[in-house]
Amino acid sequence: MTAKQKIFWLRLVTLIGLCLPALELAWRWYNGDLEPRPVTLATHSTGDWAVIFLMLSLAMTPARALFDWMPLVQIRRRIGVAAALYAGAHFLIYVLDQKWNLVVVATEIIKRFYLTIGFVTLLMLVVLAITSTDGWQKRLRRNWKRLHWLIYPAAFIAIVHFFIQSKVKIGEPAFTAGLFAWLMLWRVLPSKLQRGYLSLVLLGVSATLATVVFEATWYWLVNGRDPIVALLANLDPELVFRPAQKVLIASLLVIAAVALRRLALTANKLWTKRYIQSTIPTP
Repeated sequence: MTAKQKIFWLRLVTLIGLCLPALELAWRWYNGDLEPRPVTLATHSTGDWAVIFLMLSLAMTPARALFDWMPLVQIRRRIGVAAALYAGAHFLIYVLDQKWNLVVVATEIIKRFYLTIGFVTLLMLVVLAITSTDGWQKRLRRNWKRLHWLIYPAAFIAIVHFFIQSKVKIGEPAFTAGLFAWLMLWRVLPSKLQRGYLSLVLLGVSATLATVVFEATWYWLVNGRDPIVALLANLDPELVFRPAQKVLIASLLVIAAVALRRLALTANKLWTKRYIQSTIPTP
């Protein structure tokens, strides 16, 4: 299979994967599986997928470097656009829940902080999606990269919105915040250290501890709970799997996947070298 064919199939599989959550949601809505609150469940589902695809788009850069596979660059843009589309669907379904009363929607966005920051995130993602094309990249030149730094504050604000909307049950947003911490910490590492196993181990430990701090701080500031209780909960074997534990497992899976990928590349190089040596006739 040629490089162009690999990219074609990678793009096609990515496109199908990005569409599946929307198709599954539409099918469940059509069959009445979202009852008794279809609009509310659809709003939460599209919002969740927007955050998931936002994290995946941020993960493409470290994945390309760690797995040494350039085709991943070809799907980063699509995943980012999908995040913007799901965020747009999230907002439109909320508008539907308000019976398309735009005055009420605007009032709610102004009054409620979590809606305000959610709308700001949506605007940033829409701008990034519109300007993600090659044409806009040529028009903006150096300013294109500066503009697309908005992806980082957009992701941060989206996670804050996720926390507030989740209220008491913050397992998923805490896990997402831990992954975001991993992705950001990887980016601040010197380029020489970004691919090392020791750095990946330290990243996993740091992101895990950050997740514990995020969770404990949230419960303390918002719910008035003793942060020590949240800290100790991560050591209780009866309370698995906590968000920090999930982040640690994800970090270990990344290290294992990187090791397997590098082992496969090394084996392929050795096999190719031996094959060439065996096929070239000796003088």
